[in-house]
Amino acid sequence: MKGRRWRRWQHRRLALLLVLYTLLLLLLVPYVQDYGARRGRGAEEAPLQPRCPSLQEALGEWGWEEEKEEEQSPEGEGAAAGGSEAGGGGGGKRHIYLHATWRTGSSFLGELFNQHPDVFYLYEPMWHLWQALYPADALSLQGALRDMLRSLFRCDFSVLRLYAAPPAPRDPLAPPAPGGGGAANLTTAALFGWRTNKVICSAPLCPAAPWARHEIGLIDGAACERSCPPRGLRELEAECRKYPVVVIKDVRLLELGALLPLLREPGLNLRVIQLFRDPRAVHNSRLKAKQALLRESIQVLRSRHRAEPRGLPRRQLLPAAGLGGGGGGMRAQQQHRAEFFLSGALEVICQAWLRDLLFSRRAPAWLRRRYTQLRYEDLVREPRAQLRRLLRFAGLPVPPAMESFVLNMTRGAAYSSDRPFLISARDAREAIHAWRERLSQEQVRQVEAACGEAMSLLSYPPSAEPGGGAREGDSR
Repeated sequence: MKGRRWRRWQHRRLALLLVLYTLLLLLLVPYVQDYGARRGRGAEEAPLQPRCPSLQEALGEWGWEEEKEEEQSPEGEGAAAGGSEAGGGGGGKRHIYLHATWRTGSSFLGELFNQHPDVFYLYEPMWHLWQALYPADALSLQGALRDMLRSLFRCDFSVLRLYAAPPAPRDPLAPPAPGGGGAANLTTAALFGWRTNKVICSAPLCPAAPWARHEIGLIDGAACERSCPPRGLRELEAECRKYPVVVIKDVRLLELGALLPLLREPGLNLRVIQLFRDPRAVHNSRLKAKQALLRESIQVLRSRHRAEPRGLPRRQLLPAAGLGGGGGGMRAQQQHRAEFFLSGALEVICQAWLRDLLFSRRAPAWLRRRYTQLRYEDLVREPRAQLRRLLRFAGLPVPPAMESFVLNMTRGAAYSSDRPFLISARDAREAIHAWRERLSQEQVRQVEAACGEAMSLLSYPPSAEPGGGAREGDSR
C-alpha cells in the first residue's frame, strides 16, 4: 500500500516538473530570439545615443520604422529645385512650417518671410488653441495642432472658429449681442499678430494702407489698426489661395515627429525649418519675460511625466537659490515660483530638441530634402547668406531689398530687452552673448546639465570657466 502511494506521488511530482519545464521553455525561447535579433541590429548600426536607450522604440510611435527610402515625386523635386516660379515646379503650393520654441528668435525669422512679396504668412495661429484648451499639457495637444496646421496650410481658416470664438453668454437662451460677435463672424482682427501682417495690412484687404505689399519694411501696427478695418475670414482665405507659398510660424509643436503625417501627405508640399538657439541664451531671455510665458511653461512642464517613459532622459533644472532677492515677501516667492516653472519647461524643451536632432539624423533622403536646421547665432552673424539659403530652400527668389532689410535688422544701435516681444532693429550679435553677463554661474551650470546632450549636437560648447564661456564656433 505504501509503495503504491509513493509511486503515485512520484508520478505527480514528475508531471509537475514537466509542466514547469514546458512553461520555462515557452518563456525562454522568445526571449532568446528577441535578444538575438536585437544583437543583430546592433551589429549593423551603432546606437544613436547612449543616454537615450529606448529612443528607437519611442520613434516607432510615429511609424518611423515603417518609413522606407522613397523616390521623390517629379512635382516635389521640381518644387525643391525651382527657385522663382510662382507655382513651384509642379504648379502646386509650397508650405513652410517654422518649427521653434519660445525666445529663440522665431519672431525675427518669421518676419523675414512676412516681408517676402510671394509669401502668405501666419504668426502663431496655434496660440488660440492653447488658450482655449488650457491647461492641457503640451504632448496631449500635438494631434490637435497638427490637424489645425493641415487646415491652415490649405487656406481653410474655419478651424479658427473652434478656438478663437468669443465665450458664449452665461444664459444659452440669451439673444446674440448687437453687431454679432459669434463664431461665424470672426474677422482678421481675431488673428494673433494681425497688426503687423503684410497681407492683412496692405491692398486689396486694406485699400487705404499707406504702403504696398511688395515694399520691404516693418509695418506700423498702430497705423495698420487705424487704416485697415477688420475683414472676414472668407476674404482672407481667398487672398491666401493667391500666394504660391504659405508660411506658418509657431512655438507650440513640441516634437518634429508629430509632423510626419503632414510630410507624407500627397496634397501638401510641406517643408520644415527648425530654429535652435543656445539654451543659455534662451533661458536668459525667458527669465526676462517670465510672467508672459508662465501659463505656457506650465503646459510644457505638465507633459514631463508623459515624456519620460518615451525615452527622454530626465535632468533636474531648478532655479538658483536666493534669486528672489533680499526680502522674503510674497512677491519674491512668486518670482521664485515663476522661475521654477520656466526652468522646468526648458528642461522638457531641451529633451524635445535632443529627440528631434536624433530623429532627423535617422531621416531617409526624401525627408532630409524637406527639412533643414538653423541656429539663431548663424542667422545674425551671417544674415544675408542664411537668408539666401532659407529662401532657396523655400523655392523663393531673393529680392535685393530683403538682403538690405535683414542686414539692417541685425545691425541696430544696441540690444534692448525692455520689450522682448517687439521686433525691431537691434545689435543681435550682442544678444548672442548677453547671457554671460546676466545669468549666474549656478544658472549656467544648471542649464548645461539639463541641455548638455542637445548642446553638444548643436555645437554649443560648455562654459570654459566659471562665470565665463567659450565663444561658439560655426556649427557646420
